[in-house]
Amino acid sequence: MENSKVYDFIGIGIGPFNLGLAALSQPIEDCNAIFLDKREEFNWHLGLMLDEATLQVPFMADLVTMADPTSPYSFLNFMKRTNRIYKFYIRENFFILRREYNAYCRWVVSQLANCLFSQEVLEVSYINDLYMLAVQHVNTKEIVTYTTKKIVLGTGTQPYIPRNILAKKLDKVIHTADYLYCKEALLKEKSITIVGSGQSAAEIFHDLLPHTRTGLHVNWITRSDRFFPLENHARLTLELTSPDYVDYFYALPAVKRSQLLSKQNILYKGVNYDLINQIFNELYAIETADGKVNVTMMANSELKDISLNDEHIYGLHFLQHEQDKLYNVSTNFVIMATGYKYKEPAFLAGIEDRLERTATSALDVKRNYTIDKNQQEVYVQNVELHSHGFVTPDLGMGAYRNSYILNELLGRVVYKVEEKIAFQTFGADEMKKGEVEKQSNEAKIYQ
Repeated sequence: MENSKVYDFIGIGIGPFNLGLAALSQPIEDCNAIFLDKREEFNWHLGLMLDEATLQVPFMADLVTMADPTSPYSFLNFMKRTNRIYKFYIRENFFILRREYNAYCRWVVSQLANCLFSQEVLEVSYINDLYMLAVQHVNTKEIVTYTTKKIVLGTGTQPYIPRNILAKKLDKVIHTADYLYCKEALLKEKSITIVGSGQSAAEIFHDLLPHTRTGLHVNWITRSDRFFPLENHARLTLELTSPDYVDYFYALPAVKRSQLLSKQNILYKGVNYDLINQIFNELYAIETADGKVNVTMMANSELKDISLNDEHIYGLHFLQHEQDKLYNVSTNFVIMATGYKYKEPAFLAGIEDRLERTATSALDVKRNYTIDKNQQEVYVQNVELHSHGFVTPDLGMGAYRNSYILNELLGRVVYKVEEKIAFQTFGADEMKKGEVEKQSNEAKIYQ
């Protein structure tokens, strides 16, 4: 079956970033676009929907506000329409609950006619200057062909477990993304080991702490050199999450970008400062009350392998990097807090000849977020960590990127895109430019 319409663009995947693009494009009368997702409905990290877990960015990092504060799809309008805006006001906290953010996104989805779920893109081809998408309905299995001028990929990242461990298919080794689905079962175990640091690991460790008082032993072991906080309180550091810094980072040589990213974990992979302190305070209180804590915490330790003995106990084999020594940990259950990675969708094979790649075969994302050779047809969301920097997965930069992409897609300025918002200057070229302008102004004064 073929849909005869020719769309201006089609978004593939409806996570927060493409959902933001859908919300921003909805009011534009001459914008003919749809968004497809193979899931039956929108949900965001359900397996980590802990009651008190919050976003790590303020509520203004919603789907639309930073692009259009007057949008009817803002978080504040959601609170108003659901009769909760005064409660939110009294709460006096910019950081909204993760569960609340999910409810907000679902509220936006319910109002958008351009978002279609249960639609899996099987193949993409390029014929007569147009992209053809073969899309199968997940339930009915009916296949429809959609035609579009351009594409925006928003298929997102996926939970990552090291290949050597994933290949073993161990029943009681899960990713943090599945924590709440498995919580009832894992609480029946005597010991649990969390591998990895970051916000998800800290949230789960904190959630398990009360159970250590009734016999559960929890290990928290990370490859990082310490349990470090996310540096999101210093205002001048926050200026790195800006269009200015994206321009600066993108202009650096690829090797320099890679080196820089490896040093910036503290900017986007750390733990909320308040949560780290809360964990310490609760450990202190438990030890004061019980005389001991049933936890083991260890940094500088890389998991090399996992084995399973005849008694169904897992052996975790670690290397302590600073000492260069091996050690083992026995545990009943393993939670891998090893993050998320982008996996290219298989349907890109159909247009491989139209895509640009780097020397390492990664998608060569241009400054305008395109990956096609013409630099105006195939756009990406949350793929450009290697080219645009650590702000790539930041919800706070989503509206900026969507404004940029939407202006490119339509060939005109629909939403204002900020270019320079930081007080500080990042590159020598800007300093030189500033000095030239200063000298020019001084010359005019003396003329």
